[in-house]
Amino acid sequence: SNLTAFVISSIATTEFKPACESGETTSGIYLLRPQSANRLLQAWCEQSRAQGGWTVIQRRQDGSVNFFRTWEQYKQGFGNLDGEYWLGLEHLYWLTKQAQYKLRVALEDWQGRQVFAEYDSFRLEPESDWYRLRLGQYHGTAGDSLSWHNNKAFTTLDRDKDSYTGNCAHYQKGGWWYHMCAHSNLNGVWYRGGHYRSRYQDGVYWAEFHGGSYSLKRVSMMIKPT
Repeated sequence: SNLTAFVISSIATTEFKPACESGETTSGIYLLRPQSANRLLQAWCEQSRAQGGWTVIQRRQDGSVNFFRTWEQYKQGFGNLDGEYWLGLEHLYWLTKQAQYKLRVALEDWQGRQVFAEYDSFRLEPESDWYRLRLGQYHGTAGDSLSWHNNKAFTTLDRDKDSYTGNCAHYQKGGWWYHMCAHSNLNGVWYRGGHYRSRYQDGVYWAEFHGGSYSLKRVSMMIKPT
């Protein structure tokens, strides 16, 4: 399985350029070294959009990867670096702990319209606080569907930390900083074609951009030091 493809254990290297801010102009798979440990982390770096230098932490584009996963899988990361993937909560915690990062969420609908939401700061609390989301000010063209989730703990199918009587992850088929339950659900079910029919609002949606019953074609979340 390629669930562990992100972490290359114990590589000692003296020649090391930090991943996405290295001044390179080509998008692709780069190495990151979180200060956490003697290990390198792989991630996709987006160098062609929004001045480049972005570390992609999440991407959906074709439904090839199942995002209805356990706490441990959301913690460690899963998927394919050149396709759909989730970088991993523990890696995100270490990365955002060592510098001030901003978050950019890029969204595309089935008509080809592209919008974005940017937050001027983004970090996670440690696992002992359930990777609670700490988000700064919004600006962008997508509308703000993430601030409602600010200061919320992460919830998965097997670890319910939301404010709802049931488990939001069960209804929304993903892992997210669920509240009661979601204004955005970027780790939900990837439905083809936009509007979807389901018993629950479990698509890949951003409520301010087409509402909760419209599953987006492409989404990505990326971070960059400020």
